[in-house]
Parts: sequence; C-alpha cells; structure tokens
Amino acid sequence: MSGTLNKVMLIGHLGDEVKMHYFEGGGCVGRFPIATNETYTNKQTNERVNNTEWHNIVVRNKGAEICEKYLSKGDKVYIEGRLKTRKWQDESGNDRYSTEIQCTDFTFLSTKSESEANANTSTNAGDAPSKQATNTEPPMASQDDTNDDLPF
Repeated sequence: MSGTLNKVMLIGHLGDEVKMHYFEGGGCVGRFPIATNETYTNKQTNERVNNTEWHNIVVRNKGAEICEKYLSKGDKVYIEGRLKTRKWQDESGNDRYSTEIQCTDFTFLSTKSESEANANTSTNAGDAPSKQATNTEPPMASQDDTNDDLPF
C-alpha cells in the first residue's frame, strides 16, 4: 500500500466551553478539550481502574460557530478529524510541541434536555449558572466482562 492515513474518531465529553478566536478576514477557529474514558479490571488486584485521556479539538469557521452555539461543558460529542502537531517556542526559547485533533466532522450526542439538565445541576458563586458534567451512562464493559466465543 503506497498511501497513508491520518484519521481520528473520538466520542467524549466536553471539559470546557468552546473558546473562539476571530480573524480579520472573517474566519474563526474554536478550541475545546474533550475527555475519553477507559475502564478495566486489574487482573492482579481485581480492582476497577478508570483512565481519562484529554484531547484538544480545533474546529474552523462555520463548524466552530455551530459548536460554540450548541455545545456546553459536559455535553457528549462525536469528533472525526486528523492529528496535527504544532511546534512553537516558549518564553525561554525552548521548542514546545502541541498535538491537536483538527476536526473535520462532528455529531452532537447529548440531547437538548440532557444539556439543559447539565446547566441546571449547579450554580457558581457568581451570577451565571455553570454547566457541570454529569455522567449518567453506565461504565463501558471491558473485554473481561464479556463472555463470547470469539477467538480474538
């Protein structure tokens, strides 16, 4: 095979609101983190282990505006895109790297009522209500929890 593939598919929950940046030419970019979770049983200790991985999502133009309007912290979303690594220098002149998912497609998985429920679960000390993540889904079944006849 002579071709290559750079494709990412994630389902996770927003860890923060969409942060927008607008350019002079009319374009814009939205950035937000999403969390994916992995749950398994440690075979040595028979203890449940939960791992959370954070991913930085970048979406552009009309897609960014749609995400800003309809997504809130805690909402579940499907993201499709590609990996992009950026190189930059910090204040000390050291090279730094940042890997992001450049979003090409997305699907909102939280219902409107779930999003509104997230918004009403708690309030900040300030005037505006905050949107907290509430995970109402059961944990995902691990390989050990399933009993099937598959040889792999």
